Amino acid sequence: MAAAGRAASSNRCLIAAKLIRQGRARYTPAGLQVQELGFQFTGSVVEAGFERQLDYEFDAIAVGDVAGRLAQVALGTDLVLNGFLAPTSRRSKRIRLHITEYARD
Repeated sequence: MAAAGRAASSNRCLIAAKLIRQGRARYTPAGLQVQELGFQFTGSVVEAGFERQLDYEFDAIAVGDVAGRLAQVALGTDLVLNGFLAPTSRRSKRIRLHITEYARD
């Protein structure tokens, strides 16, 4: 039961995607860089024993050092993103990926 409780509160995402949009950099009051980004996933997954082709875009955000490094990545670059999902604002039910780490695919 304890493992189920930890899994229920876990929020980690790993996805390989292509960088398709770079927003303008902004800064928090504490001086941390914030970078909004857009990605495209194209690939296949197995669901209920059947292969399913996917092609979609999603929004992401990075803060701090990761944001500064991502701001230098060229559009069209394939990356492996690691992070968590969170609402776009306190009152929103819409989510986006918060990137905590990345690597070139």
